[in-house]
Amino acid sequence: MSEWIFPTLSEILVASGETLSLPETQTPISVASRQLRSEREWFGAIAALEALLQSTPNGGAVFSAPLPILSQPEELLNVSSWLFTPNSMFAGFSFQLPSADGITTHCETDKTLTLLPGDPLASEPFCLALTPDFSVLMVQGENASGDPTFLFSFDPEVVDRAWQTLRLRVVLMNPAQLPKLDRLYKTFPPVEPKYKLVSQFTHALLSYLPDPIAESEKRRIRDPRPLQTSNSDVLAGADIELLQALSHEVRTPLTTIRTLTRLLLRRKDLPADAVKRLEVIDRECSEQIDRFNLICHAVELETSATKISSLATTSLEEVLEQSIPRWQKQANQRNLTLDVILPQHIPSVMSDPTMLDQALTSLIERSARSLPSGGSIQVEVSLAGHQLKLQLQPQAQEVDRSHRMPLLKSLGQVLMFQPETGSLSLNLNVTKNIFQALGGKLIVRERPEQGEVFTLFLPLEPSKAASEVRV
Repeated sequence: MSEWIFPTLSEILVASGETLSLPETQTPISVASRQLRSEREWFGAIAALEALLQSTPNGGAVFSAPLPILSQPEELLNVSSWLFTPNSMFAGFSFQLPSADGITTHCETDKTLTLLPGDPLASEPFCLALTPDFSVLMVQGENASGDPTFLFSFDPEVVDRAWQTLRLRVVLMNPAQLPKLDRLYKTFPPVEPKYKLVSQFTHALLSYLPDPIAESEKRRIRDPRPLQTSNSDVLAGADIELLQALSHEVRTPLTTIRTLTRLLLRRKDLPADAVKRLEVIDRECSEQIDRFNLICHAVELETSATKISSLATTSLEEVLEQSIPRWQKQANQRNLTLDVILPQHIPSVMSDPTMLDQALTSLIERSARSLPSGGSIQVEVSLAGHQLKLQLQPQAQEVDRSHRMPLLKSLGQVLMFQPETGSLSLNLNVTKNIFQALGGKLIVRERPEQGEVFTLFLPLEPSKAASEVRV
């Protein structure tokens, strides 16, 4: 039980005894795994809720903290969105949040409601949705034992108790908004949902719920022989838990920092030097988030029986158009130049655009770190039969024999560690596996004192490949 003056929403859910949650595994799991599980269930529930809201024509209201939860507000114009936040300086701003596929979306909120300093709601992601057809409370919080968990309830009494504790916070910190909120609650009072609707929500939640940790633990249970495990099984144990927990601990605060930074960048009264610094913060946060997204993807790939991702028609031209300015900035930061040679027409390929962008960016970064100041990186795209060839070649201004290639140390079976900078990167074997999963083939050629030359071949979209053969 918390020592806060009002109960948390987790406590309301646990005390009610009417909460719903997904089944626990039959074997004990670590706190890090529980945290990751609850996070995945939370995001799955958000996607399921949005699907329900889109099928509710009569509107409603959504209350959340500490960030907005609607990723497609333009499709839910009849849903009023309210945000509880510990800091009133962001009132009136619209939020920009990354969705599951990495694309940034605008999340408008009608009103921002301030929380008292130290209120645990600021660190307990929740959503309370009120509509004419259903009412639901969802919380990524703690169970009775204090372990991380995801809980939800459609029970009108539970929803009402949650509303009352939120209303008390409004009375203390936002009394001017109380009449409007009371009218809103009267318009959409808690209702008993239809059984089919709850079932629909649960099925949708599960459909949005990839859970590699649970799958890896199932594999460990089926084959408990520790001395006869493959590399994949070893990774599926302690390594995957550590890397997933590390990724979560890094990405969560960085995502919050980036969100708040972008909010500040929307202000019109900032001096130019402050804007430049905030843009640097935004860029650095995005680079680290993408790096750890790629690491997570690599771990899932190495521990999965399926080694090929779902490939789709991908406009490499669009990927490069978005990525090259970012790569230019990365190069400029290290006093390097980036030379890009592109054909007049770049045909589409079969790949995954988001992961391809992140994987290519990791190669650019690896090349940049290998070069002395004044060098350049050449990126050349050309056709090679039924494939598209992308070659990345570092070029020193002149052979600098005093320049030392950065020392890389192996950190487990997936990562490399650079002691001089403290940076993490994927090892080459894992990097090759990622590009293979993306439909391509990566060839690496070592050049003494110049660095590594990366040559990537990607399959053309079938219709484009056929036309190239005809030509």
